[in-house]
Amino acid sequence: MLIYNTKNHRKEEFVPIEPGKVRMYVCGPTVYDQIHIGNGRTFLAFDVIRRYLTYKGYEVTFAQNLTDVDDKIINRANEQGRTAAEVADEFSKAFIEQMHRLGVLDPDIRPRATREIDAMQEMIQILIDKGHAYVVDSGDVYFAVRSDDRYGVLSGRDVDQLRVGARVEENTDKRDPLDFALWKAAKPGEPSWPSPWGDGRPGWHTECCAMIHHYLGTPIDIHGGGQDLVFPHHENETAQAWCAWDDELARTWMHTGMLRVEGEKMSKSLGNFYTLKEVLDKYPAGAVRILMLQTHYRSPLDFSFERLDGAVGTLERLQTCVKNLRWAAHNSAQDGELNDADRALGAAIDTAVADFTTQMDDDFNTAGGLAAIFALVTAANTYLDQAGADTSTALALRASDAIVELADVLGIQLDRESASDLPAELVDLARAQAGYEGDSAEEAAEVLLQARQEARAAKNWALADAIRDGIAALGLIVEDTAAGARLRAKKD
Repeated sequence: MLIYNTKNHRKEEFVPIEPGKVRMYVCGPTVYDQIHIGNGRTFLAFDVIRRYLTYKGYEVTFAQNLTDVDDKIINRANEQGRTAAEVADEFSKAFIEQMHRLGVLDPDIRPRATREIDAMQEMIQILIDKGHAYVVDSGDVYFAVRSDDRYGVLSGRDVDQLRVGARVEENTDKRDPLDFALWKAAKPGEPSWPSPWGDGRPGWHTECCAMIHHYLGTPIDIHGGGQDLVFPHHENETAQAWCAWDDELARTWMHTGMLRVEGEKMSKSLGNFYTLKEVLDKYPAGAVRILMLQTHYRSPLDFSFERLDGAVGTLERLQTCVKNLRWAAHNSAQDGELNDADRALGAAIDTAVADFTTQMDDDFNTAGGLAAIFALVTAANTYLDQAGADTSTALALRASDAIVELADVLGIQLDRESASDLPAELVDLARAQAGYEGDSAEEAAEVLLQARQEARAAKNWALADAIRDGIAALGLIVEDTAAGARLRAKKD
């Protein structure tokens, strides 16, 4: 398996530190508002990476933090007349809710900055003792960037060429403009904690490094985040780890490309800023995932609602294929010797699984993985058209299971989204029109379809029409397929 390592600017063969196990950390959100779709793209990408590593048989321990103390949170709290803790609690819950809606798995470990102060202070003290950090009169503690002769190893930046600019604060208390805060002295009205250097709170670059060391040990196998975190955030993290514990923070660094909206940078001033919640309120999670996974995680993603509408159709194609395969398997009586069409489908299944693995082994190429799945969908649809009532039950089920399993590796939950939702009122209709005595909606559907077929054969049009109209009144239509008739929900 090859993974692109940001630090070395190339794909490398992935060899975990401990055979069979992967320790992985992805920077979580600062919880002061709903996350936007660009954030969602990053968290989705690493969810798929985690899922694929598990699919390959690795025992993955996945950690992701919540930054619940930060200037943005404090500013939002002051604007709204609330405490920082209230703001952080609201949007921590909101973030977790949207991740669940998007189908992102919960991390094994979800540390919150405010609950990990001791670990951060312990790391800061080590850095002070080793001469890599210093305390100023205000009570702030700074990391001395030039004390680390490896600084710039991740981002490739030359310390001598760096200038005070975006996200590098100018401060007269610092010995060097490049130095960054490990601990910020308390200010009136802000949350703070006692420390050996006075009451205060941790700097943003401090928390992840300390929590990774505390929960996963260092170095870890994979550290990830958005491309915008490479410098200064991740550069500062790895500098602290090296100076504190004499080893790198992570062996492999992974970063997702930025998201643009219809070719432009997403911003509120341009009116093209969308939260993940806004999108998920209007579109199914499976379609959002398909849209985002059609682009490699390291490449810029161009988001548009036109493309998202197309992804809805793509999701429906997947769902319909799985449903057709299962329907055909349920209604087929063929389970004997395989014919040429059966063997062709069997070969298509094997090819799809092999191609999917080949693509995903190449730096998690989800676009190639999706292509492998849809090659199988095409082969399955061709098979169903050719086989008709002679569909092989075993092969149809094997094909549907393969599509569902591979889609699940990408977090596209076809089982749930294509599950039958037949209304219970079908039972009453079957009792009234066909003498059904049971309580199963699925059985009632079969009874009604059989009764309609028999009525049409007997030219009893009144009964056939009554069954059809009763079915339509429940929001369903009768769909005739090569394997027989079935019920399907009407499309809006």
